[in-house]
Amino acid sequence: MTGPDVLTWALDAAMVAVAVAMALCGWRLWRGPETPDRILALDTLYLNVVALVVLLGLRWNTAFLFEAALLVAMLGFVGTVGLARYLTRGDVVE
Repeated sequence: MTGPDVLTWALDAAMVAVAVAMALCGWRLWRGPETPDRILALDTLYLNVVALVVLLGLRWNTAFLFEAALLVAMLGFVGTVGLARYLTRGDVVE
């Protein structure tokens, strides 16, 4: 195995691992059992999506996907904070 072959194999293996993690997060999001568990599963799912998009950006050698990963990370953070505030207070904005 040469250098690029090892990198391709490692990126493919990492993408499979992230896809399995996404499937497990989707299962936790679907099954619950309670609302905080689902919020944590959704937050972890956002993180896995960011990881998958970054890995695809490395695999396809494009900078556009890194910007998309940043956008997904920001939206995931805002969504998690909004859900947590709604869960604790009953409203998002005072």
